[in-house]
Amino acid sequence: MNKLHTIGFFILLCSAYAKAQLVQTSQADSLMLKSIYDYSLTESKSYEWLDYLSNNIGGRLSGSIQAQRAVEYTEKEIAKFASRTELQSVMVPKWTRGTPEFAYIQLNDFSTINVNVCALGGSIPTREAGIKAGVVEVTSLEQLAQIGRKEIEGKIVFYNRPMDPTKIQTFEAYGGCVDQRYSGAEEAGKYGAVGVIVRSMNLRLDDYPHTGSMSYGDLDVENYIPAAAISTNDAEKLHTYLSLDKNLQFFLKQDCTVWGDVESYNVIGEIKGTKYPNEVIIVGGHLDSWDLGDGSHDDGAGVVQSMQVLETLKKLDYQPLRTIRVVLFMNEENGLKGAREYAKQAKAKNENHIFALESDAGGFSPRGFSFDATEDQMKVVHSWKKLFKPYLIHYFEKGGSGADVGPLKDSGTVLAGLRPDSQRYFDFHHAANDTFDAVNKRELELGAATMTSLIYLFDQYGVVDNSMD
Repeated sequence: MNKLHTIGFFILLCSAYAKAQLVQTSQADSLMLKSIYDYSLTESKSYEWLDYLSNNIGGRLSGSIQAQRAVEYTEKEIAKFASRTELQSVMVPKWTRGTPEFAYIQLNDFSTINVNVCALGGSIPTREAGIKAGVVEVTSLEQLAQIGRKEIEGKIVFYNRPMDPTKIQTFEAYGGCVDQRYSGAEEAGKYGAVGVIVRSMNLRLDDYPHTGSMSYGDLDVENYIPAAAISTNDAEKLHTYLSLDKNLQFFLKQDCTVWGDVESYNVIGEIKGTKYPNEVIIVGGHLDSWDLGDGSHDDGAGVVQSMQVLETLKKLDYQPLRTIRVVLFMNEENGLKGAREYAKQAKAKNENHIFALESDAGGFSPRGFSFDATEDQMKVVHSWKKLFKPYLIHYFEKGGSGADVGPLKDSGTVLAGLRPDSQRYFDFHHAANDTFDAVNKRELELGAATMTSLIYLFDQYGVVDNSMD
């Protein structure tokens, strides 16, 4: 009996000790997160870096001089706090816009109404004199087959499917209509169209056309046709005029150029782990942007927030257990070549990436993260939610992560994406108003602090075995 009492007392003692250790750990983590947020909101360099990227360098289209200047600038800054930096060579596509595009609607009385358009990235130009043709309006790719070649051949196809305003998750609304931008020219070209005009991916009505990537797929080169986006206001206008006159004409002129691949770089910097240096945690965004604005939200914000993660940990004298690496990917917008090259080299080097976090949803107020992870891994993540509650971070859900970290999925890496409030993101996405003045300093810094906090927790506790379901 005395022996049983002794065993019972020992079990209770161990349990009490474990609980005390858990409380102590939780308190230490809370204090660390407080230090991270305090530093980010008072001494962060992220807004300063973004100012330089946006206002001194500008739009950083893949393969451009501006993209190269961004590579050089960010590597120089990262070297100030990283123990190692690297420029990882990658071949990327080069496309240039040329002179500003011009378009108008011509009515039957020969009066014209100028409209706001921009070439889609990767599009071929019109002939030098431009193209003028009748217009066929559709709301889906599938509708082309219903209309048939007879009605489409020799005309411009106008894709006019709006983003769904009832979707609270605006990226879901974007995903619901972006196929017309990406594959619209390929599908219309099969039916003999001479060009396509695509309603901008934008939830509000304004005069900004939004560019973005497009593809001709397996279409024969002789069937390639020019592709442009039209602002939402002018899409509404074109729709209205078409309802009154099916025989109106549309004029489009653009002189963009598709070049061959050129060399560029992913920018890499890291702080070596002190206990598990072969376990790698990465945080990143994409360094390239479209050329209409200066790419402050997409993805200058993600770039500087990712840099800030390392700078914050360094300035707080935190010694990571695992190797923490910032990766600024090149060519997310029109090819994803940088992400694929990084994953390819990581596999060749047999690197063990346990966690990868991406910021590519704008510099708005952070709400939390979405994770590409197993149920067991999500249980660990959910145990950290209480630590984020004081900072109004509440969203920890399974879902997508990010395009640039996606190629690491095959290696079993836990993936995550920062999820800011996205209600205004598509007002700026790929448009000329994606500029530095559209980014709020405090919101940007809160995002960087939130990312740093999650990186810290993954570094401290690792992840549940990736092989578990």
